[in-house]
Amino acid sequence: MRVRDRVVVVTGAAGGIGRAMARRFADEGAAGVVVADLDEAGAAAAASEIGDRAVAVRTDVSVEAEVQALVRAAEEAFGPVGLFCSNAGVVTGHGLDAGDLDWTRTIDVNLLAHVYAARAVVPGMVERGGGYLLNTCSAAGLISCPGDAPYAVTKSAAIAFAEWISIHYRAKGIGVSVLAPQGVRTGLLGEGAENSLVYRGVVASGEILSPEQVARTVIDGLDAERFYILPHPEVAEYVRRKYDDTDRWLAGMSRFVASLEG
Repeated sequence: MRVRDRVVVVTGAAGGIGRAMARRFADEGAAGVVVADLDEAGAAAAASEIGDRAVAVRTDVSVEAEVQALVRAAEEAFGPVGLFCSNAGVVTGHGLDAGDLDWTRTIDVNLLAHVYAARAVVPGMVERGGGYLLNTCSAAGLISCPGDAPYAVTKSAAIAFAEWISIHYRAKGIGVSVLAPQGVRTGLLGEGAENSLVYRGVVASGEILSPEQVARTVIDGLDAERFYILPHPEVAEYVRRKYDDTDRWLAGMSRFVASLEG
């Protein structure tokens, strides 16, 4: 899947991984890049960095009507969407203490936004003979997330949905990749997060990558059309261990969380 000459939509693109991907897609020769985010000013700033081949669209991805409007705006600006990057996500930092509002918001953004994106673009892609979805789902969807139950559960569900789309639409020309990094230097690991279990777990798990490093991995993964794009390749080994001996893996993860809790 080559980005060159494609119209690309990136959600959650005002900063972090989304912003880095938007810039990289432009560098790779995308016909147009649509920078979408709830942060309107941040999206506009990211689009201005790219120039004439980018537009910013304020979008709440938890609202299906806004995702549909985003796709219409992309088509009006540049033409049919060839690659939709459903990248926006939220964390809660809560376990059993997560309230219903925490769960609802996380489900809406981390899971249903992927569903809304697929509904908005897949039928048109099928009619045109092809298209591609890139869903940011995090390594948490594969190997859980110490300290954040809603995040772990919704990211896992998002991967399951991506699998379902791939199974049902691959033969119709639709490609799907799941971006699953561990620690990345973004606002989710920003000031004030240092004392959280989530932060300590991420830092203890391995290297903290820059968003630009992740974007480079995305290009390589899309070129190869790999379902799992893993900026931290060790995640593949963690997943193998998980399924080779799940009981042993769960015991090890339990010890890991206990060490983080001190």
